[in-house]
Amino acid sequence: LSGLALFAETIWATTDPYKVYPILGVTGKDDVFAGGWIAIFCGFSFFILGVFGILAVQRGSRTMVLTYLVLMMIVYIFECASCITSFTHRDYMINSNVIKGQMLTYYSDSSTPQGRDVTGVWLRMMLEKNCCGVDGPLDWVDYSSTFRKTYNETTAPWPLWCCQRDSNFQIINQQGCVVGLKSYVYQQGCFDHISNAINSYTWGISWFGFAILMWTMIVMLVTMYNYTKMN
Repeated sequence: LSGLALFAETIWATTDPYKVYPILGVTGKDDVFAGGWIAIFCGFSFFILGVFGILAVQRGSRTMVLTYLVLMMIVYIFECASCITSFTHRDYMINSNVIKGQMLTYYSDSSTPQGRDVTGVWLRMMLEKNCCGVDGPLDWVDYSSTFRKTYNETTAPWPLWCCQRDSNFQIINQQGCVVGLKSYVYQQGCFDHISNAINSYTWGISWFGFAILMWTMIVMLVTMYNYTKMN
C-alpha cells in the first residue's frame, strides 16, 4: 500500500498541476520531474514486490524470499536515486535571480519554442495569481530584457498583464497602470507561487519517497531475519 501511495503521489507531481514545467525545462533543471518518473516506477514495483513477498512467505520458499529481497534492493536503490535527484535540483531553482534571468531572456520571445512556452506560463501566472514579474514590476524596468527590446518603456514599462483587473479580467485603469500608480499595478512578484510549486513537487517526490524508504528498510530487515529462520 505504501508503494501505491508513492505511485499516486508522484503521478500528481509529474502531471504538473501548477503548470511551471517550462520554467524548469528551459534552464535544463527539470530533473525534479525525472525523479518523479523514476518514483512512479519504484512505487508500482514496491506494490508488486510486496504482493510477491507475501506469497513467498506464505509458501515458505527460501528461493522466492531471496528473489524478493534482491529485487527489493534493486528498486530501493532506484528510489534513493529518485529522491536525491529531485532534492538536489530543487536547490538550484529556488533562486529568484535564476528565474528572473530566464524570464527576462525568454518572455515575449516568439521566435523559439522555449520563448513561446515561457511567455505562456508567465501570462497565465500573472493573470491568475495577480502578480508581476519575479520580485515585482520593477524587474521589467531595472533590467534589460527581450520584452524591453520589443516595447518602449514609456508606453509599456511592464506587461499589461501586470495591471490590476476586475472580476471580468478587464484592466481597471490602463493609463494608471502604465504610469505606475500602485493601486493599478500588481506589486507582488510571482516568485512565491513558483517556489511553492517547486517545493510541493520536491516534498512529494523526495521527502515522501524518503519516508517510504525508511518503512521499506524495516520491512526488508524483518524479511531478512525471517529468511535466516526458514528451513
